[in-house]
Amino acid sequence: MENQEMKYEKAVSELEEIVDKMERDELDIDQLSEQLKRAKVLVKLCKDKLTKTDEEIKKLLSEE
Repeated sequence: MENQEMKYEKAVSELEEIVDKMERDELDIDQLSEQLKRAKVLVKLCKDKLTKTDEEIKKLLSEE
């Protein structure tokens, strides 16, 4: 799935899974590196979606 097409809730869910695996020490060093890179992408995606939504809400509210 393309990151831009991923829903916010799905990204958050995947981040929660990564954190859970880290907390339970289920990742070896190679997996940890890969999962941290993936988490970074997911955090950026979530942040971008929240920023965009915030801007849209402000625009809608200012139109009234």
